[in-house]
Amino acid sequence: MSRPPRARYRTTNWKSYNAALAQRGSLQVWFDPEMEWLSTPTGKRGRQPVFSDVAIQACLTLKGVFKLPLRQTTGMVASLLEMAGLDWPVPDFSTLSRRQKTLLVEIPCQPSSGPLHLLIDSTGIKAVGDGEWCRRKHGPSKRRQWRKVHLGVDLGSLDIRAIEVTGSRVGDAPVLPELLDQIPYDQAIASVSADGAFDTRACHEAIAARDACAIIPARSNAQAWPESTPGVAARNEIVRSSQRFGRTIWKRWSGYHQRSLVETKMHCFKLLGERIMARDFDRQVAEMQIRAAILNRFTALGRPQTQRVG
Repeated sequence: MSRPPRARYRTTNWKSYNAALAQRGSLQVWFDPEMEWLSTPTGKRGRQPVFSDVAIQACLTLKGVFKLPLRQTTGMVASLLEMAGLDWPVPDFSTLSRRQKTLLVEIPCQPSSGPLHLLIDSTGIKAVGDGEWCRRKHGPSKRRQWRKVHLGVDLGSLDIRAIEVTGSRVGDAPVLPELLDQIPYDQAIASVSADGAFDTRACHEAIAARDACAIIPARSNAQAWPESTPGVAARNEIVRSSQRFGRTIWKRWSGYHQRSLVETKMHCFKLLGERIMARDFDRQVAEMQIRAAILNRFTALGRPQTQRVG
C-alpha cells in the first residue's frame, strides 16, 4: 500500500512576514530611548542601584539577539547611546553579570481573547562541555552538563506563556504543575497538550484543578486507574478511547498533533544558541527567560499565515 502524498502549504502573507523578518535585526525594536534607564531610589539602606531592571534587561536582550559576550555588549550599548544623543551611563560587564543573577525578567506576551490551549514540551541545552568535533577527535576532557528548558506555549498566539529551567536529572512530568502555576488563575485554560512522558497522576490532577482538558496519550499497555478523582477520570477516558478506536485515530480526533508547534518553538529557541553562555545557575535561568522574551517579541512582529494547497 503506497503512502499518501505529503501535504503542501503556501504562505499567504509573504509581504508582511518578510517585513517582520527584516525588523528582527532593527536596533529600534530592541532599544527604546524613552525607557526608564536609571533606577529610582529604593528607600533601603546601602548603596542604591544605578540602572533599572528595564535597562539591564535591554542590555542582556541585545546580548542574546546578537550573541555577544558581555564586554562587546557594553560596547554596543555605548555606541547606541552615543548615536541616540543620550548622556546615560553605560553598565560595565561586571554590573551586567552581577545584576543578571537576581534579575526579574519581564516576558511580554500578547493578550489572549479566550481560554488558552497550552502546548508543553521540554528540551536540553548544553551548559558545560566540549563540542561534538572535539569530543570525537580527542575524546571527552570533562563531563558535559545540560540544563533542561520546559516551555508552555499558547496555541493561538504561539507566545511562550510559561518557562522553567531545571537540571538535567529532573524529569519532564514533575515540572508541569509549576508551569501551570505561572498562568494567572483568572486566565482560563481550555486544554493542555503534552507527550506520553506527562501521563502521571500529578499531571492529570494539576490539569483537572485548572478545569482544563488533558490531551496526553496513554501508553500502549496502559490500564485504567482505580481512583475516582477528576484527573483520573479524564485519563481513564483517554485510555478507553485509545483502546476502542486506536491511538492513531485518538490523536487525530483530539488534536494532539498540534503539539508539533511547541517542538518548532523549541527549534527556534535553540537557534538563539546551542549552549548557555552563563555558568551560574541563576544567571542561566535569566538567560533562558530572556530568550523566551526575545522569541515572543519575534512573534509579535509577525508570523507566517499558511494554507494547505495539496
